[in-house]
Amino acid sequence: MLLCFALINSAFSQAKLLEKVTKKGNELIIPYEKYVLSNGLTLLIHEDHSDPVVHVDVTYHVGSAREEIGKSGFAHFFEHMMFQGSDHVADEEHFKLITEAGGTMNGTTNRDRTNYFETIPKNQLERALWLESDRMGFLLDAVTQKKFEVQRATVKNERGQNYDNRPYGLAGEYIAKTLYPYGHPYSWLTIGYIEDLNRVNVKDLKDFFLRWYGPNNATLTIGGDVDVKQTLRWVEKYFGSIPKCPSVTKTIVPAFRLENNRYVSYEDNVRFPMLQVVFPTVPAYHPDEKALDVLAEILGGGRTSIFYKNFIKTQKAIQVSVSHPTTELAGELTLLTLPLPNTKLETMESLIRLSLEEFEKRGVTDDDIAQFKASYESNLIQSLSSVAGKASQLAGFQTFPGNPNYLPVELKAVQSVTKEDVMRVYNQYVKGKNAVFLSVYPKGKKDLILAADNFTASTANYKAPDYGYKGLKYVKAKDNFDRNQKPSPGANPELKVPPYWTDKLKNGIKVIGTTSDEIPAVTLSVILKGGHTLSANDLSKVGIVPLTVSMMNESTERHSSEELSTQLQKLGSTISFNYGAEGVYVTVNSPVKNLDATLAVLEEKMFHPKFAAEDFERLKKQQLEGISNQSTQPVAIASQVFDKLLYGPKNVQSYPISGTLETVKNISLEDVVQFYRNNFSPSNTQIVAVGAIQKSALIPKLSFLNQWEPKKISLPEKLSETPSFNTKIYLIDKEKAAQSEIRIGYLAGLPYSPVGEYYKSFVMNYILGGAFNSRINLNLREEKGYTYGARSSFSNTRLPGAFTAQAGVKAMATDSSVVEFLKEITNYARNGITEDELIFTKNSIGQSDALKYETPSQKASFLGLILDYPEIANFVTERKELLSHITKAEIDQLAKKYLQLDKMIIVVVGDKKMIKPGLDKLGYEVVEVDKNGQPVSAVPLKP
Repeated sequence: MLLCFALINSAFSQAKLLEKVTKKGNELIIPYEKYVLSNGLTLLIHEDHSDPVVHVDVTYHVGSAREEIGKSGFAHFFEHMMFQGSDHVADEEHFKLITEAGGTMNGTTNRDRTNYFETIPKNQLERALWLESDRMGFLLDAVTQKKFEVQRATVKNERGQNYDNRPYGLAGEYIAKTLYPYGHPYSWLTIGYIEDLNRVNVKDLKDFFLRWYGPNNATLTIGGDVDVKQTLRWVEKYFGSIPKCPSVTKTIVPAFRLENNRYVSYEDNVRFPMLQVVFPTVPAYHPDEKALDVLAEILGGGRTSIFYKNFIKTQKAIQVSVSHPTTELAGELTLLTLPLPNTKLETMESLIRLSLEEFEKRGVTDDDIAQFKASYESNLIQSLSSVAGKASQLAGFQTFPGNPNYLPVELKAVQSVTKEDVMRVYNQYVKGKNAVFLSVYPKGKKDLILAADNFTASTANYKAPDYGYKGLKYVKAKDNFDRNQKPSPGANPELKVPPYWTDKLKNGIKVIGTTSDEIPAVTLSVILKGGHTLSANDLSKVGIVPLTVSMMNESTERHSSEELSTQLQKLGSTISFNYGAEGVYVTVNSPVKNLDATLAVLEEKMFHPKFAAEDFERLKKQQLEGISNQSTQPVAIASQVFDKLLYGPKNVQSYPISGTLETVKNISLEDVVQFYRNNFSPSNTQIVAVGAIQKSALIPKLSFLNQWEPKKISLPEKLSETPSFNTKIYLIDKEKAAQSEIRIGYLAGLPYSPVGEYYKSFVMNYILGGAFNSRINLNLREEKGYTYGARSSFSNTRLPGAFTAQAGVKAMATDSSVVEFLKEITNYARNGITEDELIFTKNSIGQSDALKYETPSQKASFLGLILDYPEIANFVTERKELLSHITKAEIDQLAKKYLQLDKMIIVVVGDKKMIKPGLDKLGYEVVEVDKNGQPVSAVPLKP
C-alpha cells in the first residue's frame, strides 16, 4: 500500500491531493485517490477499468439524527425533494436523463447520512456530475409549493406502505421512542411522524438545505472506468464554485442507561405475536462492536445458534433472530421472536433468559470465532464485486471514521476478536442489564403481552440544541461557463459481453461459464427446470416444491444441518436451495481456495438428503403457518386473488407457490421423497459458473455429478385452459387498511423470450409502466401523490402469463387511482408512443446493457439465458438490432394488441366502507369476493 501527499498541478489548483492508496499483491483494499476542494468538498476516485461503468455517490453527513423535535422525517422528505429539479434541470429531468442514458439512480436516508447515487455507462460521467452539482448548488429557486405538497404526499404513502400497512412495521418506532431519552437524535425513525410531516413548510425545507447541503458537509465518490485527470477537471468545473454551508461538527450525545426494564406494546394486524428485546450497546467503529457481532451470531445468527436450537428446532417459534445493528451514535443488540399463534409472550421471555444462561455455561468456542471471521471476510469480498459496492464502502468510511482506507482496520478488528472479548461484552452489555421489551399482539389479543406498558419518555430537563438555522442566506455559485448547456455524452462504450465457455458432463448436464478474477471467489448456479409448474401433475399437493427444497436445506444422511452449517461458515462459503415458478435453484458461493471442500458439501446435500421425519413435521408446520399469515397481508391477498381469477381453479398458476392450507396438509413425507426421486435429475439440470477459475480447473471438480443417473422429466408446455373476462372490479374487504392494493390485467399469452414478440412488448411497455418516469408512475406518484410507486409489466415466465398494472395507494384515493390507471392504459392503446418517448426508450434500454454484465450474479443471469435459448445465443446482438430498428408504428400496433382493457379485470383490496362508494361510481360491476376469489355470497363465480 502506498500513501503519498502532494498538490496537483496548477490546472487543478483548487483540488488538493491528500493521499493515494494503491494495491500491493493480494491485499484486500480499495485503491483510491483522495482530494479536497477549496470549498471543503472531499473527492474520492477509484479507478477500475474492468467494465465500462461508473458509479457516482454524493454522501451528505446529515440524516434524521440532525432533525428538530416536531420536525421528524425531514431529512428523508428532503431526499425526495432533491429529485424535483433545480435551476438548470427541469422537473423530473434528473431521473429522465440518467434513465435515458441507460443508468440507474436513487437516494437513501438513514439516521446519520443521506446519499444520492447513479450507476451509468462511462460516457455519461460528465452529465451525472453536472446533475449532482446543480442540485447541490442551485436547488432552492426551483422548489415550488406544488412540488412540496406532492412529495409530502409521496412520503406519506411510503410510510403507509412500508410502516403503517406492513406487519410489525411500527416496531422500530416503538423501540426508538422507548429506548432513547426524549430528544435523543435516535428517538424517532427516519420516516418521521405523519403529524410532523403535516407541520413542516417550504421555509423549513429551504433552511434545511442551506444548513446541511454544502460541499464542506459532503463526500463525492466516483468509481469505475474513469480517466482521473479528466474527472478532476469536471469535478472542479461543476462543484468548485459552490459556496460552503455553515461548518458542521460531530454530534455528541450524553451517555444514557436504562434504570429499569421498559415494557411497551401495541396492537397490529398480524397472525403471530412478537417479542423484541433490545439492549443498548456501542456505536459503529467502537472497539467492542465486532465482539458484540460475534455474540449476536452465537446467540441467534443461524442454524448453529442457541436461539435456533431452542426456539425453531423445538417448534416454539416460527422465526427468531439476534442481530447487532450499529450506527454513528449508538448500537442495539436486538433479540426477536415470533412464536406460534396465541402464545403468551412471557413464555418467550423465559426461554430467552434460559438461552442466555445456556450461553454463559457453554461459553465461546474456537469454532464460533473461526466461523465469524471466515464469513465476515467472505461477505466483505462479495460486497466488492461491483464499483457501486466499492464506492459505497469508500464513501461510508470517509463520512464516519474519516478514513477511506478503513477496510484494513476493520479486517484487523475482526481478526483480533477473541473468545475472552465476547464473554467480556456479554457481561458488560447484556448480563443483568436492563432492556426494552416490545410486545406486538394480534388484534383483540392483548392478553398475550409480556407486561403492561410502564414507560413514557420524560420531557423534563430537555433543551433543544441550536442547529444554526438563524441568519442563513442562499448564495449561488458564480461560474465562468453556461450551466444551461447539458454536457454531451461521449461515445458509447464498447459493450463488454463476458467471454464464455461451454461444456457438457457425461450425464448430459450442460455447463456454461466465464472467468472473472475481480474477486477471489466462485459462484455456481445449479438450475433444475420445472419448479412450481411440476405441481401441475397433482393440484391436490401444490406446495410440495418449497417443502422439498426446504428439506434439502436440512440434515443429510451423514451430518446434521448444524454440522454442515459450521463447515460452510468456517470455509466462508454458502450453499442455498431455493425455488421459483419454473425452477429449483442451488446457489454456491465459495472462496476459490475452499472450492473443493465446498463442493464436497454440495455433493452430500444434493445426493444424500436425510429427509428426517422431525424436520418434515417442523417445516410443514412452518409452511402452513406462513400460508395462514399471508391471508392477513393485503399485498399477498391482492396478488393471489388476481392469479386465482385469471388462471382458474384447474391451472397450477392460480395457486401460490407455497400452496394452500388444504394442499399442503395433503403432503406426506413419502410424497416429498418420491417427488425428489422423480424430479431431481440431470436431464433437466444446467450449471452456470462465474469466478476466478478456468474451465480446465473447474470441470474436473464437477465430476462428482456424473454419478447422477438421468431420468426423463416432462415439463409442462401448456397448462389448462384459462377463463376469459369482461372488465369488472373484484373487491376484497380489508377492514381499516391504510392503503389499498390494486391489480389490473389479463392473460396476455406471451411466453418469455429474450427476443421476438415478448421483447418487443417489453419495449412497448417501458414508457407506459416499466421505467421510473413512465406515464403510470409519473401520474400516480409524481403528479397526484397517490402512491409510493406504480408500474406495469408482462410476466417473464416460460409459460404464457399476464399483463399486470399494480400499486399500493392511499385508501381515500382508491377510485381515483383506478381511473388514472385505466386512463393511461387506454390513452396508450389508442394513441401509442410519442417520437420523443420512442427516442428515450431506445436510448435507455440500449445503453443500459453496459450495466448488465458487471457482478457475478449479472454474468450468471446472462449465461443462463444462453443455455435456455441456444437457438438465439447471439440474442444480445439481435436485441440491439431490433431495438435500433423498431418504429413508432410497431410500438403503436403492439399497444393496441396487448393493452386490451375490455379483457382486463381489476382487483382491489382495501377498506370496503371507505372505498366501495367511490368504486361503485366508476361504471363497472363491482363484485365482492373473499380471499380465495369467491363471491362473498358463495355463489360460484362465472367469468
